[in-house]
Amino acid sequence: MSKRKDELHLGAFIYYTGHHHYGWRHPESGAEKIFDYSFYRNVAKTAERGKFDMMFLADLLYVMGADQAAAGMLDPMTVMSALAVETTKLGLTATVSTTYNEPYNTARKFATLDHISNGRAGWNIVTSQLDTEAYNYGREKHPPHETRYEMAREFTEVVTRLWDSWEDDSLIVDREQARFADQTKIKEVEYKGQWYSTKGTLNVPRPPQGYPVLIQAGSSEPGKEFAASFGEVIFTAQQSLAAAQAFYQSVNSKLVQHGRQPGSLKIMPGISPIIGATEEEAKAKYEQLQSFIPPATVVTMLSGMLNFDLSSYPLDGQLPDIPDPVEASNGMKSRVQLIMDTARRDNLSILELGRRLIGARGHLQYVGTYEGLADLIQLWFEEYGCDGFNIMPPVLPGNLDEFVDHVIPILQDRGIFRREYTGNTLREHLGLERPAIGHFQAKQYV
Repeated sequence: MSKRKDELHLGAFIYYTGHHHYGWRHPESGAEKIFDYSFYRNVAKTAERGKFDMMFLADLLYVMGADQAAAGMLDPMTVMSALAVETTKLGLTATVSTTYNEPYNTARKFATLDHISNGRAGWNIVTSQLDTEAYNYGREKHPPHETRYEMAREFTEVVTRLWDSWEDDSLIVDREQARFADQTKIKEVEYKGQWYSTKGTLNVPRPPQGYPVLIQAGSSEPGKEFAASFGEVIFTAQQSLAAAQAFYQSVNSKLVQHGRQPGSLKIMPGISPIIGATEEEAKAKYEQLQSFIPPATVVTMLSGMLNFDLSSYPLDGQLPDIPDPVEASNGMKSRVQLIMDTARRDNLSILELGRRLIGARGHLQYVGTYEGLADLIQLWFEEYGCDGFNIMPPVLPGNLDEFVDHVIPILQDRGIFRREYTGNTLREHLGLERPAIGHFQAKQYV
């Protein structure tokens, strides 16, 4: 019996044909089908069969290294809209950047997805990472890290106000009296901030969930502050239970500072499991995946992430002293800090560090048995290191099927994960309240 009265939450995080950077080379990967809708349909059906809270679709706004790595992505909003008619319970979370979109378009698309899915939409709010993305949108440089979060706060404020522009009971559809809607309950949004402005009414009525679930990905201080203001789920990378517990406590203390209740933000770190019936089977799978990694790629990837040229340093040596790598980064600062901490803590060579990162992109990687993975998940959950996990299969589609077939039943037998869906919306799956009109308008950034 679990020590906690609440329920474990699970997201299926879908990234190319798996989270291992070179997992696409695996003979059982779906690499040939990442631009084929049937690939996503089959993955979604597996996630729903496993009773996952949500399927979480990544997005990147650039192409890089397509000669060696999986590259290019279908638009997540389009894919999720198609999946809305293929699934009935599974939450559908799409990643959409606040840096390279407009609030009105984003509000409209997510309201539409929430309507056609009957309340299963989630928005993974990101600020993007690279100058490459800026170039694609006709800009000379990617905005600085803190500026991006200032922009994101305004962007999200505008979006939530637009969702609120129709009250819940605005629609009348009275044919005899020729009244389609109650105009007194449809409001014009007038907002003028530093980065965004709008004047008008969203042309889609209020979403069934009030707002689609708001998810924030990142662990930097600006990211945590943003999550404490607007987030309802935070997707984070943590490498140990102690670090996860400290993060959990930090985020929940920030909720109180923002006038929110503990538990109103679900904390879901990523975990990439390489699993088997035995330790030997799991280790063999791990070694096979690691054998796909070209050593030269390690140097290129780490140099880019750390903003420091490592090409002249030996692969079997440790990282050199790099001056202020976190400060120098304009990408994911919390991930850069995690890389440096991991290298020092585990005394890793450049090659070992790079291969570990390529294996799970900086998230926790587990290699072991089905029971052992269930033990880890239960321990982190019961000891308040998280409220659940985003499962990051290293190779898709097979590793998600393996998790559903072998790990989900263990978690169910232990009484910490559902056997059947008890609700219909993503908010119901996550145990989140439906926001009232004006839920975030006390936090004004105008």
